[in-house]
Amino acid sequence: MHNDRAITEARLQRVLEERIRPAVYPESVPLTVSVWHAPGEPVPVAEGLAARRTPIEVGAEWGPPWGTSWFTVAGRVPREWAGRTVEALLDLGFDENMPGFQCEGLVYRPDGSPVKGLNPRNQWVRIVERAAGGEEVLLHIEASSNPVILDYRPFRPTELGDRETADAAPRYRLARMDLAVLDRTVWELVQDLEVLGELMAELSVDAPRRWEILRAVERALDAVDLQDVGGTAARARERLADVLSAPAHASAHRISAVGHAHIDSAWLWPLRETVRKVARTTANMTALLEDEPGFVYAMSQAQQFAWIKEHRPEVYARVKKAVADGRFVPVGGMWVESDTNMPGSEALARQFVHGKRFFLEEFGIETEEVWLPDSFGYSAALPQLVKLSGSKWFLTQKISWSRTNKFPHHTFWWEGLDGTRVFAHFPPIDTYNSRLSGREVAHAVRNFREKGGATRSLAPTGWGDGGGGTTREMLARARRLADLEGSARVVFEKPSAFFEKAHAEYGHAPVWVGELYLELHRATLTSQARTKRGNRRSEHLLHEAELWAATAAVRAGLPYPYEALDRLWKTVLLHQFHDILPGTSIAWVHREAAATYAAVAAELEEIIGGALAALAGAGADGGTVVFNAAPHARGGTQAHGAAVAGADGPAPAQAGPREGGGFVLDNGLLRVEIDGRGLVVSVYDRRADRETVAPGAAANLLQLHQDFPNMWDAWDVDHFYRNAVTDLTDVETLEPTGEGAVRVVRAFGSSRVEQWLSLPAGVGRLDVETRVDWHETEKFLKAAFPLDLHADRAAAETQFGHLYRATHTNTSWEAAKFEACAHRFVHLEEPGWGVAVVNDSTYGYDVTRTVREANTGTTTTVRLSLLRAPRFPDPRTDQGTHRFRYALVPGASVGDAVREGYRINLPERSVAGSTGVEPLVSVTGDAVVVSAVKLADDGSGDVVVRLYESLGGRARVRLAAGFDVAAVSVCDLLERAVGSAELSDGGVPLAFRPFEIVTLRLRRA
Repeated sequence: MHNDRAITEARLQRVLEERIRPAVYPESVPLTVSVWHAPGEPVPVAEGLAARRTPIEVGAEWGPPWGTSWFTVAGRVPREWAGRTVEALLDLGFDENMPGFQCEGLVYRPDGSPVKGLNPRNQWVRIVERAAGGEEVLLHIEASSNPVILDYRPFRPTELGDRETADAAPRYRLARMDLAVLDRTVWELVQDLEVLGELMAELSVDAPRRWEILRAVERALDAVDLQDVGGTAARARERLADVLSAPAHASAHRISAVGHAHIDSAWLWPLRETVRKVARTTANMTALLEDEPGFVYAMSQAQQFAWIKEHRPEVYARVKKAVADGRFVPVGGMWVESDTNMPGSEALARQFVHGKRFFLEEFGIETEEVWLPDSFGYSAALPQLVKLSGSKWFLTQKISWSRTNKFPHHTFWWEGLDGTRVFAHFPPIDTYNSRLSGREVAHAVRNFREKGGATRSLAPTGWGDGGGGTTREMLARARRLADLEGSARVVFEKPSAFFEKAHAEYGHAPVWVGELYLELHRATLTSQARTKRGNRRSEHLLHEAELWAATAAVRAGLPYPYEALDRLWKTVLLHQFHDILPGTSIAWVHREAAATYAAVAAELEEIIGGALAALAGAGADGGTVVFNAAPHARGGTQAHGAAVAGADGPAPAQAGPREGGGFVLDNGLLRVEIDGRGLVVSVYDRRADRETVAPGAAANLLQLHQDFPNMWDAWDVDHFYRNAVTDLTDVETLEPTGEGAVRVVRAFGSSRVEQWLSLPAGVGRLDVETRVDWHETEKFLKAAFPLDLHADRAAAETQFGHLYRATHTNTSWEAAKFEACAHRFVHLEEPGWGVAVVNDSTYGYDVTRTVREANTGTTTTVRLSLLRAPRFPDPRTDQGTHRFRYALVPGASVGDAVREGYRINLPERSVAGSTGVEPLVSVTGDAVVVSAVKLADDGSGDVVVRLYESLGGRARVRLAAGFDVAAVSVCDLLERAVGSAELSDGGVPLAFRPFEIVTLRLRRA
């Protein structure tokens, strides 16, 4: 037989696109269109429906960036269409390659009830299944003219990312607005040919099955009269029936498709637009559930459910019904799909608390799977938090984006920081926006790394990022792929059904220990420094507000601000979404985030101030009470307690002259030399009789790099950025201050930096306060501390503990971690002596090592990442003034690093008063840290205390309560009792495993 494969395949493509697909809608009539362009921000649905319309024609321009237009379409079904299926085709000016990234719409009936969403891959609205003829048609469309930010030439700077900077030019041109007859047989033929054509393309050219499909397609095309596609489509489908009914092989891979629309809570659109994206998508999905009995749709992020509950109750009613029916499935158990690298300990725990509680209260559902398909790496603390929240499974696909190493597993046990394991799955289809195309399905099969041990994987199916969800075409593919020779078997089912089956067949899956580091998007640890500072400050203010409000409630009877704290926590949790906190959203999002963090701080300061005033007592005698919110005692004040201030303590070390220029600071513990360039050239630890700074090097050295990654500007920093560096050594001002600090001022480029270096009395710590007026472009600013220290690993704080990363690059896995995340500290040590670098607002860091000339020792350099200046998606990222506080702590153990990290983030507060305050709870020793003290969320008045082992060892401690306790229970994160604890003489003896988290609920007597 002659080989005509290429000819037939080309024939299929042309006939399908140019003849058969256009025949899906063989007849149409135009609709009459009118419009009202809403001024400013979106209006309530009732207002949009009632607004006065003006006529508009197809082809007319509409929609300035971020505008809203309310279209009304009207018409009548022709009588000659009686008995036929009629749909409205509503094309707002779509580009089918950009679902979720451009204009969108939500269709309403005249009574205000939602119909479905419109997007580039979903432009139809069913009018009538079987027309009688003459039916009147009247629909309203709330259309948003969201501009395209990520265009065909991506990562170009644009002013469209903020309504304040975008122009007012229309972005779209109204396209087809018709009533049309849907030819179901032709539509089904299109699905048949698409599935077979895509499957055929993935089979080997030597496979008999490929040729069977080719010949069947050829016969089907022969059966189509190109001038009468509708009249011959049934005959063509008959010729495909045999190849479509051939069953899959017994060993065929099994794919559990899950309807899905990964909707970024903010990204290339502001938060307010996400509310509407969620409404459009859920309206679409609930409509599709009604049409497709075998369809199952999963949606994560409790915040998004809460949004439509508040803003689009008419859509939410449909969602609640679909959830009750068991086919609209809440998943994830978190408030948002957050970043998991940077949120603090309590914040990551509260993601689960508020997410799971919402689903329990709204739907009575205990979510069991953690669903994070798109976050930029996953903290080693997560497995324990997953378990403590009452969940047991974990899903992501983002690690498939890693650029250096291919992750070795798709289904595995993930072991966290403390040894807790959860069953995890990475969909080998390598996308959370699957169409179930032949290429995607075949890739899932080829890519699956558990062959021979497991037989199934999951495929999140639907348009995502900007929403849209699953389409009827995707469901048609799934029906054909349910049992088809040459393909994996595909079935729609709940995520829980997949996990139960996967665990049952592969309980002996391999184990991955530690963080899931994404070898990409490392710059998200630094971009948008204001957002990161706002997050860190908000987390610690929430810690203080809960602690002091609970203490004031128990000690002084002050009402506990349940509602305010609940609301403020949810606001902070929202802004930990994986495109907000990482700094990868448009300017609008980060502008609003700055204002939100300021408002959060003001309200929390008010709560804290009220509680402290109630606790401190009258201050008529001019007394002062010092409050310590940190979990470690300091300056005579107990952890989580307060003491009346005594005489002023010793002053910080005063600056004296240095031989050769510069200044010396000496507090008896450390002797610090600052040379004439304003650089720290010596930090001598008198206690250990050793130097901290590497010979010939300088610490607190600001270094500037060119920073222009190959793509994903706000997300990425590529390794080659290190190839060129400028040390900022020129100094404008070098002078002592009256407060015992040395002030250093430098100018570079278009920017200016001002620093104050000081040694507090009685503490072995060099404090550095930095203010930067930053006006660079595509630059990366770091603060370097070259240490005379030999260490092959560095400890970096993460949630509820720390993890170690190598300081060398022996393997590609280690080399890929050239930028990593640390919370409040990075710690390095030789046996018996270590150094910590602590900070109050940064996350990115790197550690490198070199051996000095003549083999005189190792220099290990720690660098904090301070600022970047990418131009996409925000063209003015981080321009303006910033403040950072960090400190160098020579001679520090890991415990010292933990303590100093808390200290710099939770400074003492002094208020007028006369009464000291005993802490509500105290713990013996320093190994176990109290991370939260609060009243129980249920309003019972019980005191909830969360503790964790912080050093990575075992610990036995005693928790003492400063109030009468009737009973103690061990709880999960949601404060539900899971066990009991012994109560002895008003205290609770506890034993901890390394990095174990324990939550106690103390019922007051």
